[in-house]
Amino acid sequence: MAHSLKSSTETARANRPDLSTDAIRSTREDLAACFRMAARNGFEEGICNHFSAVVPGHDDLFIVNPYGYAFRELTASKLLVCDFAGTVIDGDGEPEATAFYIHAEIHRRLPRAKVAFHTHMPCATALSMTEGAPLIWAGQTALKFYGRTAVDENYNGLALDHREGARIAAAAGDADIVFLKHHGVLVLAPTVAEAWDDLYYLERAAEVQVLAMSTGREVLPVAPEIAEAAYRQMREGDPQSARAHLAAIRRQLDAEEPQYRH
Repeated sequence: MAHSLKSSTETARANRPDLSTDAIRSTREDLAACFRMAARNGFEEGICNHFSAVVPGHDDLFIVNPYGYAFRELTASKLLVCDFAGTVIDGDGEPEATAFYIHAEIHRRLPRAKVAFHTHMPCATALSMTEGAPLIWAGQTALKFYGRTAVDENYNGLALDHREGARIAAAAGDADIVFLKHHGVLVLAPTVAEAWDDLYYLERAAEVQVLAMSTGREVLPVAPEIAEAAYRQMREGDPQSARAHLAAIRRQLDAEEPQYRH
């Protein structure tokens, strides 16, 4: 299902900026940690899903995983740096085609989205296939996302041109979570830590909702005023909590899979 993107790199590599800063290295390691932990949690699908982050100090470049690798194989140095034309500025290989067409347009059109995680993780994707709004505001974890979601209703096959990415960006609007109908989910965030935190808790929220729906009993939403209040409680201090969450997964990986940093 995955498609490699072919591009010319020679001229761009000859004129590439300095990509050896501490901030860029830290972003690469954070992304590599997220790939590894996503694999542990079953969030990936073969070699088809992709995470990206705008390169610190270079808003016209983004870091993305290369075509052909499972999440559990990725390391900081294996990640690519691409421009919005699809040229690989740094790294060996090419991005997966749909990764480029989705993420380049997201980062170009939504400057607030410094980080974009796209997965077909099972429970959230299952909810993208159902009638009506994907999330029912019934579980406490789901309330983290109250008022933060959008739905791209216009599934049109694989994202193999710029129009698909542009449509998804337009559907996102001001939302942080985009359910791609019949497809999967997209998480947008200002930092890698916040993207990981949202991705993780989104699938947990979807999982308990799917379990509740599977009972055949009515799933009862929380009253809107309570949902709004709980959302505000959860969002207070969320960036700090997300940083602690990312630090926790990095400690686990440092002990068990330290090669992710290389």
